[in-house]
Amino acid sequence: MSANDLSNTSRTNWAALEAMTDEEIDYSDIPPLTDEFFEKATLRVPATQAHNLIQLDPDVMAWFQSQGAEYKALINSVLRRYIENNRDRQAS
Repeated sequence: MSANDLSNTSRTNWAALEAMTDEEIDYSDIPPLTDEFFEKATLRVPATQAHNLIQLDPDVMAWFQSQGAEYKALINSVLRRYIENNRDRQAS
């Protein structure tokens, strides 16, 4: 994959596609997705969102989600409180 592949702009008419029902969309030229495809697939995250990605253990994420719909704000609050309580410590 080249750098040009990442900077190509889509020529899809998204408004027209959004107006179509699933039955109206012609999928005949799209090959089926195989296990091999997914083994080689690469996740692309828009640069504007990439700076906010973190990996949480599933049980940690499940606990925060169980606290309610505002779980992302709660995670942020917990992390902020940790920073405030540990400002005097510096990474060595």
